[in-house]
Amino acid sequence: MQTLLNNRYRVIRTLGGGGFGETFLAEDTQMPSSRRCVIKQLRPIQNNPQIYQLVQERFQREAAILEDLGGVSNQIPTLYAYFQSDGQFYLVQEWIEGDTLTAKVHEQGLLSESAVREILINLLPVLEQVHNQRIIHRDIKPDNIILRHRDCKAVLIDFGAVRESMGTVVNSQGLPTSSIVIGTPGYMPSEQAAGRPLYSSDLYSLGITAIFLLTGKQPQELETDSRSGEIIWHRHALSISPTLAGVIDRAIAYHPRDRFTSAREMLDALQFGAGNFPQTVPYIPSPPATVPSHPTVQNTVAVSPGSSPQPTNQSSGQKGILLSSLIIGGLIGTSIVIGLALNKPNQPVVQSSVSSESTPTPTEPQNTPTSSQSTISSTPTPQDNTPSPLPSPTQSAQASSSTQPQIDRPPAAQAVENYYATINQGQYQASWNQLSPSYQNNRRLHPNGYLSYIDWWGGKVQSVDVERVTLVEASAELATVDAQFKYVMKTGRVVPASVRFFLLWDAQNNRWVVSDTK
Repeated sequence: MQTLLNNRYRVIRTLGGGGFGETFLAEDTQMPSSRRCVIKQLRPIQNNPQIYQLVQERFQREAAILEDLGGVSNQIPTLYAYFQSDGQFYLVQEWIEGDTLTAKVHEQGLLSESAVREILINLLPVLEQVHNQRIIHRDIKPDNIILRHRDCKAVLIDFGAVRESMGTVVNSQGLPTSSIVIGTPGYMPSEQAAGRPLYSSDLYSLGITAIFLLTGKQPQELETDSRSGEIIWHRHALSISPTLAGVIDRAIAYHPRDRFTSAREMLDALQFGAGNFPQTVPYIPSPPATVPSHPTVQNTVAVSPGSSPQPTNQSSGQKGILLSSLIIGGLIGTSIVIGLALNKPNQPVVQSSVSSESTPTPTEPQNTPTSSQSTISSTPTPQDNTPSPLPSPTQSAQASSSTQPQIDRPPAAQAVENYYATINQGQYQASWNQLSPSYQNNRRLHPNGYLSYIDWWGGKVQSVDVERVTLVEASAELATVDAQFKYVMKTGRVVPASVRFFLLWDAQNNRWVVSDTK
């Protein structure tokens, strides 16, 4: 290979190579300073005139985007030039003197939480600017982030768009398309691996990068929850604060809908603890055959770490219950009338059932329990009084008005045991997902959503020693379970507790979810 590229750039050494070409460190002989630069040689995966023309067009377009990005932020290398030679394409970019994050970990060991936090805070504004240009990086990983020597700032290198242009092919309809997926296995999420990257895909990659810096573990070395797809990593970074752990958890959520919607939102959560963390799979309970007997809820205010009990207005609570009863009665009566009108005289009339589930309100024990009994209760909230749809005449003839066959489902008591086992393993995201949405969204108990949750379980509780879990009662849709255990606090204090769990059957996801406790 010639040592002088484009009659201008003298190659000093090879920096790396791969399927797309090679990367060189060179010096510009036409500049007085002979400044150093990085030259990326790219080659198309197919070599024919039709493809070459398409690749050339895409390469020029992506090079123009790189030029714009370099002007947006000084934490993206400046594009100096681009050219073509002997059927190959070249980019000439700014040489960043520094160490990749991979080299940093290999040389110095694991990074501290404060160092990782600083890197994230440093990079997220850059990603925000990139995304505002409607560009997705698609290959964020420790090798593609350089800590610049002169100012210690993190610089984002090696955008994937230009490499993708090298994979241009013509499909069966004669249209240009890309035959390759840009990204690194383990660092890219499932939607990107399927060829559909999103802005949150970059946030996922950044979260996985943070885990590597904190634990030294490559993605392939981490376990994955077989049910939820979430990555299990907390056990490798036990000293990390709940806030940072919560931010990373949301960034690497399996489903894009559960991640941060933007780099700005992730930055705010990291700096100010702002943002909601509703990371749960929505549940849709199947309608019961008859009106279920809902457990009695005490008319008291739930107590959560950091909150103070406040008196409730008992008379207004009784009025609310009376009003709810009248509404439910009216709806049931209306359902019966409609059922009589729609059915023929000789056909059995099926009464429409009404779900009277109260909005669940979860909580954790008090910061400083003063008795051996940890009582947790909730304030009644407006009920869902929407009647179930009337069955068709065919369904009416086949269905029994009093009984329905029940589907085999896991024991409710086992669900409670699994909940605490998940907490003891440090899988707070997974345990949070075992709570119903309304349980999560009680702002009195969890003013900052998921952050408040892990502030208690990850910040104050060392472990939970479960002594006994007992099933009290269960129906097709509801279950009541008593649990006796001890909180082992991080201060060394052991606090005995007893909690009654009210569970709802989540038919869509085939599991029990915690809807209330007392």
